[in-house]
Amino acid sequence: MTPGQVELVQKSFSKVAPIADQAAELFYGRLFEISPQTKPLFKNDMKEQGKKLMGTLAVVVGGLTKLETILPAASALAKKHVGYGVKAADYTPVGAALLWTLEKGLGPDWTPELATAWTTAYTTLSGYMISEAYGSGAPA
Repeated sequence: MTPGQVELVQKSFSKVAPIADQAAELFYGRLFEISPQTKPLFKNDMKEQGKKLMGTLAVVVGGLTKLETILPAASALAKKHVGYGVKAADYTPVGAALLWTLEKGLGPDWTPELATAWTTAYTTLSGYMISEAYGSGAPA
């Protein structure tokens, strides 16, 4: 990611953070709509799951300027997800749901440039997580 992309992601996330509960609800609604097979992976309270999601996003977004500081936690999280039954292919609809949620939450502030920055951020991190959890040859 370029420094400019990092700045775009961080500034835009600061606009989403105040509506974190609604964003999480939108995200999971969209994820289960486009990937219904992922719904059984979530066995706990979805409000609590949404808080975890938004908290994790806040840490990741905040750490984009020093990616190496968040990679150990991303690796551990990826390996933990394997134990929940998450497959490498599940990262694709998660990314689609995340981008859709950001587009809905940011409205007119969602520009092609911002979409590219978020896509780069997500594919960079998810690619790393997939390789950590399933090996570098795992399909995304």
